[in-house]
Amino acid sequence: MRKAVCSWSLQPTDVSQLIDQIQQTGLNSVQLALDPLRRSKEVSSDLKLLQDSGIEIVSGMMEMVGEDYSTFETIRKTGGVRPDETWQENQQCAQRNADLAQELGLSLVTFHAGFIPHDSQDPERQRMLERLHVITDIFADKGCDVALETGQETAETLVEVLEDLDRSELGVNFDPANMILYGMGEPVSSLDRLAPWVKQIHIKDACQSVVPGEWGAEVPVGTGEVQWQQFFSVVGERELKVDLVIEREAGENRVGDVKIASERLSEWLAI
Repeated sequence: MRKAVCSWSLQPTDVSQLIDQIQQTGLNSVQLALDPLRRSKEVSSDLKLLQDSGIEIVSGMMEMVGEDYSTFETIRKTGGVRPDETWQENQQCAQRNADLAQELGLSLVTFHAGFIPHDSQDPERQRMLERLHVITDIFADKGCDVALETGQETAETLVEVLEDLDRSELGVNFDPANMILYGMGEPVSSLDRLAPWVKQIHIKDACQSVVPGEWGAEVPVGTGEVQWQQFFSVVGERELKVDLVIEREAGENRVGDVKIASERLSEWLAI
């Protein structure tokens, strides 16, 4: 169970700064956002910098085209593989990201599927499952698994989707804070339900919103509503030997918050 940090949490302007920031956190592993690297005009030199840094890349992350996280409603419309107008471009980006993942030697890439309808008879749900199957194939052809980020649907809906797709290369990147932020269920019981499919865990914390339909607040790890000791009890009981990747998407001291999260993570793992 390696400890790592999400590259986008550190908000680097380039690969050199990313390497420096990771080293400042005291960690030596990263989940790498693939799209900035894919779009870079200096991709060859960027790859060499990463490979020469000694920093281990535990997984990749792919963002979908046109995603707008301004509000619940905008991300529901624009997120993941749901929008028809971005689907062709998302396929093309997935192919290029899969090539990059293969070049980096990655075995896992994560992404948001989008808000999958809870109703199994909803025709949009079937269309989204077909698209998830396509993306899984694209990465599987390059020897890479994919994992869906939790939060935009309940654990039960996600279990149904995973059972319907029935692909060993497809699993879950479990983010406990997202379950709270989106109001989609209690993280500990959700982790237990999704355990057979968990391929990676994000270490992130949050407080729920008091207003239905609005975002909760992401907060430093250990200061929110995730019950971490219970959470790691489930990790132990379910024998989840997966990477633990610290994510911070708010705050003005990202490096400092990641360092604190890493220290707390070490304490919880030692219990």
